[in-house]
Amino acid sequence: MPDTADPLVLDFVEWIAREPRAYAEVVATWKTSCPRLTIWEDAADRGYVSREAIVGFGLVIAVTEAGERLLREHGRTQ
Repeated sequence: MPDTADPLVLDFVEWIAREPRAYAEVVATWKTSCPRLTIWEDAADRGYVSREAIVGFGLVIAVTEAGERLLREHGRTQ
């Protein structure tokens, strides 16, 4: 049985899994004024997404192997 995961973190990882996203897009899309709602930071801290610098493009957020495994475990495969 898979571990219980935060549904918003799952939504976020699934959204990133569709295609790597520019850091600015992630911040703009998942920005919140609530300090307790840190969805994308939680996903990064748990190792589900990573930040990668790509020359000529900038900082990109992409799903890690752990993030792909999380999606599979919760029936959210690509």
